[in-house]
Amino acid sequence: MQDKRFSRSEFLALSSLLAGSTLFPSRGDAAPDGGVAPVRAAGSTTPARAPAGGVAVPAQPSQAEFEQLRRGCTASLTAGSTADDGAEYVRIGEWMQRQKLSSDVYGNGDFVQAFEKRIADLLGFEDACFMPTGTMGQLIALRIYADSSGVRTVGVHPSSHHVMHEDDSYAVLHQLRAVYLGPWTRPLQAEDVAQAKEAIGTVSLELPVRWLGGQLPTWEQLAALKRTCRERKVKLHMDGARLWESQPFYGRSYADICKGFDSVYVSFYKMVGGIGGAMLVGNRDFIRESRVWRHRHGGNLYQLAPYVASAAMRLDPALAAIPGYVQRAKAVTTLLAADPRVTVLPQPVQTNMFHVFLRGTPGAYSRQRDRIAREDKVWVAGGFGQTRVPGVVSTELQVGEGLGRISDADAARAFLRLLEAS
Repeated sequence: MQDKRFSRSEFLALSSLLAGSTLFPSRGDAAPDGGVAPVRAAGSTTPARAPAGGVAVPAQPSQAEFEQLRRGCTASLTAGSTADDGAEYVRIGEWMQRQKLSSDVYGNGDFVQAFEKRIADLLGFEDACFMPTGTMGQLIALRIYADSSGVRTVGVHPSSHHVMHEDDSYAVLHQLRAVYLGPWTRPLQAEDVAQAKEAIGTVSLELPVRWLGGQLPTWEQLAALKRTCRERKVKLHMDGARLWESQPFYGRSYADICKGFDSVYVSFYKMVGGIGGAMLVGNRDFIRESRVWRHRHGGNLYQLAPYVASAAMRLDPALAAIPGYVQRAKAVTTLLAADPRVTVLPQPVQTNMFHVFLRGTPGAYSRQRDRIAREDKVWVAGGFGQTRVPGVVSTELQVGEGLGRISDADAARAFLRLLEAS
């Protein structure tokens, strides 16, 4: 039998291919359930698929069957809740009744405005505006800065959400242009801004970088980036979709982390577990203009209170639990990385999310995942993406509420059962 083990140094050498421009996506490129963005065939508008070669391919489960299998598990190594949606909506209503909260009209209401003020204070800013989606909030920030400066270029990491997951909305809706800064293989740094070959009006920094397994710049690197943008009069916006999970790495308050940014967006469904929604924070004039743009985007919903309540009732418990999740992620990844057939990125992990790389094919691992779910009741992965390295796939994992009371050793053991099929 062929030895399928590979060393970390071998993988890291191979993964330098990830920095190649061939990985830059066209519209809508993203792995649906985890892993890296799918590789496209030349001239194709859909992810490339290996030919069947005349061999019968097992039927894929329907979405309903997929969800039933996932929800039947008692523990999960992926993001997302297995809670019944209907029960969650009832819980939100009951929480609002206990708090004696009145609803809002187009965001105007004491409860919504008090929550906006709370998040602004938590992140160290003057004001905040609740947004139905993070995509909307970030587009608004970039548009305001472009109109103010007259410079319509936005510096981004090659894996930025703006270019990977928004159907080119920054260009189509706001006539902005993305400038890739730095290589794929590390977070954006000050030198990338300083060495940019064209004028940049705004830099949008993802903290942490999702497609690098939650990697973060060091505190010194982050300070240097803030300083460089300030000196060059470049607006610095934070894509803080996972900012909450970054705090244990820096060991500083959220306000200290955000200091030096002109604006920040945070999510309330990622990690917090709310039904949706986001917050955009900045100075008062910026937020005043953001509210106008929220209306122009069609995001001024008649009632925002249900979304705000979902975030408000979950926020404190979620933030309190994150340090424990990060510690568990470190323990689980240490166990996984001890197997020479597994590569974890980053190692050691910096947040509670990380990527795992394995030799094999996405289909084989997906079938084994389903088998583990049926037999062990542990959901060990969402999906598996083909990387640019031939024969190597990746999956994205996140330690959170879904891991429940299962031990770290049992979680690692369940995941390593994937290799029984490799």
